Amino acid sequence: MLTHFKFNKLGNHNYGWLNARYHFNFANYYNPKITHKKPLVVWNDDTIQPQTGFPMHSHQNMEIITYIRQGSITHKDNIGNVGEIKSGQIQVMSAGSGITHSEYNLSNEQTLLFQIWIEPNQYNVKPRWENINLKNNSQESIEVLASGEEKYKNSDIPKIYQDASVIRINGSQGLLNYKSSKNRHFYFVLSKGKILLDKTEINERDGVYINEINEINFEFKKTSELILIDIPINK
Repeated sequence: MLTHFKFNKLGNHNYGWLNARYHFNFANYYNPKITHKKPLVVWNDDTIQPQTGFPMHSHQNMEIITYIRQGSITHKDNIGNVGEIKSGQIQVMSAGSGITHSEYNLSNEQTLLFQIWIEPNQYNVKPRWENINLKNNSQESIEVLASGEEKYKNSDIPKIYQDASVIRINGSQGLLNYKSSKNRHFYFVLSKGKILLDKTEINERDGVYINEINEINFEFKKTSELILIDIPINK
């Protein structure tokens, strides 16, 4: 089953310095027709103006992935980490027992990013932060960016505390197949391009929820990229 969430229909708050689109209910935005796809609970599509950002604030027991689509963000936290995350990189943070951090766009251009929150399956772990360079890959590819799935435990990809994977899929023209295990569901956002999925046209920054299917055939209409979260079905 496929549910399509068009970008221009997403929840929206524009604070001037921050223009946030919400794939799920978040903060002061609430739509009773929208439900979280647990353990995935947040997917925000943020546009942050130059020389602005999020001041120090705290998180606990959440896996937070930040995917930079354009520009950069500078992270600083209370456990000694400072780093700039640029386009072509992701940030993976396990809030665990508690972390306080700030995120600022210190550049002179807009920053566009996805912020993704996944509930962990281990609680009160030691908080950690990583900034990871991604491959510059515009060819057809399926790349695991971060995961807590057992099948990736011996790989060198960043780990998260949940039986879930963050996947980047690239394509240009034609079909590309993604297959996962049973008892999984998926949410993805098309970060650029245009694809067809089960004859449904998916455009840039649209979201798609898929369940009751463990094999997906993406038809790329032009050079495109999507970020997909492969998550277990909570029972």
